[in-house]
Amino acid sequence: MIQVGIDDIAIHIPRLYFDIKDFARLRGANYDKLNKGLGLSAMAIPDIHEDTATMGANAVARLIDRNALDPRAIGRIYLGTESALDGSKPTATYIMEMLERRYSDRYGAGCFRHCDVVDLTFACIGAVDAMHNTLDWVARGGDGQDRLGIVVFADNAKYDEGSSGEYTQGAGGGAMLLRRDPRLMVIPDLWGVATMGVHDFFKPLWGVARRTIVESVLALARETGAELEDDAAERILAHLPSSSQRDALLFESGTLKIHKDTPVFDGQYSNRCYSQAVKQAFVQFQHQATRAGRYDAERDPILTDQWSRVVLHLPYAFQGKRMFPDVFKHDRRGTEAWDAVAAEIGPEPDPDDFTDAVALQEAQDRYRRAISKTAQFRAFVQEKIEKGQRASSLIGNQYTGSIFLALMSTLEADLNEGNDMAGASVGLCGYGSGAKAKVFEGIIQPGWREVVSKFQLFARLAERTALDPAAYEALHRGLRERSVVAPTREFALAGVGGDEGLEGARRYVWAD
Repeated sequence: MIQVGIDDIAIHIPRLYFDIKDFARLRGANYDKLNKGLGLSAMAIPDIHEDTATMGANAVARLIDRNALDPRAIGRIYLGTESALDGSKPTATYIMEMLERRYSDRYGAGCFRHCDVVDLTFACIGAVDAMHNTLDWVARGGDGQDRLGIVVFADNAKYDEGSSGEYTQGAGGGAMLLRRDPRLMVIPDLWGVATMGVHDFFKPLWGVARRTIVESVLALARETGAELEDDAAERILAHLPSSSQRDALLFESGTLKIHKDTPVFDGQYSNRCYSQAVKQAFVQFQHQATRAGRYDAERDPILTDQWSRVVLHLPYAFQGKRMFPDVFKHDRRGTEAWDAVAAEIGPEPDPDDFTDAVALQEAQDRYRRAISKTAQFRAFVQEKIEKGQRASSLIGNQYTGSIFLALMSTLEADLNEGNDMAGASVGLCGYGSGAKAKVFEGIIQPGWREVVSKFQLFARLAERTALDPAAYEALHRGLRERSVVAPTREFALAGVGGDEGLEGARRYVWAD
């Protein structure tokens, strides 16, 4: 049977961060709640020369250089992102363009010409989808074909200033080399999937009425001392149909279409969607594993106890352990282990006792929190989940990369602590708002130490530059004109549009 999986992972982390202590002072927030309650210590912030494409390209370059890969042998580069730079052209093409320029001297012009590239978008689970798809492609290579695929994850998790999501911000890019007989982790073809159409988090195409635009501009003009007639807005709007400017961007239709980097979201609702989707995907994974003979409920009824580690999508460091009690409960129901938990906190809410859906949800939320406080669940978290939280605490949300950052954090912690993970099973639970969850499994390979020893994740995090509040807000609002830290030996955004290209076209350079 052909075994495919992750051979290596490389990551690019912005060299800037904003300390959560400084954030709490800036926003008047409760630091203890953010730090001890949510596990937040710092958020990675991109400099002005960084975007989705540069962060992804820098990670891929690190992966290529570290493994001495010939670009002509790479069959695909699939990007998972929800921070795309274009509504038509895949952001992966920007990544490929940068890579091709850098490696053309060594491997020839067009060294990526036969590489398949595309973006996959499904909120935070897009990179898991890209990996799932690419693993199938690698496996279909057949005997004698060592297909090489690279899955990229790159995002800037940016939220509106003052919103309840601002303190979870983060950013970064990463790249995974997928191939047959991988050194790091084999991923069996067993997947639990749960999909539902919900509006817990999304980035809509907004429309602003042209009347609002005209009136806002005239109001600003009056603030500067301009003398305008009271009916100026009406006169402009009435003139537009016959104006020579009627085809201009602002007036080609009744509204101006805009897209914001920041999302619309309902945090509490999203938590429930996360918990529900992951549990449903876990149930399907149980069925798939049972049919494949990898799980025997009669012999060993608790599947999660067979996983040495559990790696979760972490929009903030403690989100995983807050949402996993539903899986913990389901996996132990009917066992002595669950009987001990229920004896401590009482029976779970019975839906038949509630006529109001909101009241039932609140009761279920309270029960989930009660499970999370039991000694049994705390021990489970400490053994299987905690290591994955460490990097998230220092970086923040990476959207599509969060689950793979947690995997890197877990494995580097195990390496540093001298744990022998070869042959161990790891459960992975991805989630993307909108919503979808996927549960799958990884088997750590004998060569994992050599691969993980080159991550240097925490050493690189210790070398970053702290931002002061003024610099943070200037970057957030797009007001800085020069990089805080000049780019060095990395891809950088050189400009957008202007005299050197079409409007909106992005230009990149390799900065030595």
